[in-house]
Amino acid sequence: MIELERVKKLAKKYKLTLREVNDKAGLGTNSIYNWKKKRPGGDALEAVANVLNTSIDYLKGKTNDPEPTPDKGQVRSIPLDEEKPYSYHGYHVPERYLKMIRGLMEDDIKEGRANQNGNHQPK
Repeated sequence: MIELERVKKLAKKYKLTLREVNDKAGLGTNSIYNWKKKRPGGDALEAVANVLNTSIDYLKGKTNDPEPTPDKGQVRSIPLDEEKPYSYHGYHVPERYLKMIRGLMEDDIKEGRANQNGNHQPK
């Protein structure tokens, strides 16, 4: 089924096994492997999409773009405080880089230079 093939593709991109994706999504033992024979439910697809930072529509084959599209008028936000695989131009972002970004953001938040609408406020 297309859902399984797309999960495999994204898992490989993020250097995760299907078992790791399955566990991070909080699914039952070997649930993703069962998608060979049985279509996954909406809750399972949503959980896996969140782990792989993609959309349910991509996993279902309704779009070929794995990047989730924010709702109109919404700024796309990536929660760096969750356990997700991150990539930049197809390259894995190491945890040490994420720690640096988190530290910079914490400083900006503390100093009042950051806000939630995506605009940086220099002081």
